[in-house]
Amino acid sequence: MTLLATARAVWARAYVPYSRFRVGAAIRSVEGNIHAGCNVENVAYPEGTCAEAGAIAVMIAAGDTRIAEITVIADSPEPVPPCGGCRQKLREFADGDVQVTMATIDGKSLTMSVAQLLPGAFTASHMDKV
Repeated sequence: MTLLATARAVWARAYVPYSRFRVGAAIRSVEGNIHAGCNVENVAYPEGTCAEAGAIAVMIAAGDTRIAEITVIADSPEPVPPCGGCRQKLREFADGDVQVTMATIDGKSLTMSVAQLLPGAFTASHMDKV
């Protein structure tokens, strides 16, 4: 399955009883494995999980640690970028040149690099002492 097909399949399983806004994400790890996640809402809104975070958790649980590519899909008029928190989460496991494809159910897409989505990212190198 392609990343887009995987993201679309998991999109349909999103748990969104409050917003009704489904999001699906599929990651290809550097090892070539595909890991998927969908958004999961909670009545206490801050406690929900984004699709990208879910896909990262699945990737880590499977033993992979680096993202080679990611696709995110939503039923929106225009491609929806990852939220700020997910951009930082993606940067933790992806190099700046990793491609993020944002797609809509209707077939629109936009591709940007992780660095374009999160310029000036906070990285582990900021914690290094000279």
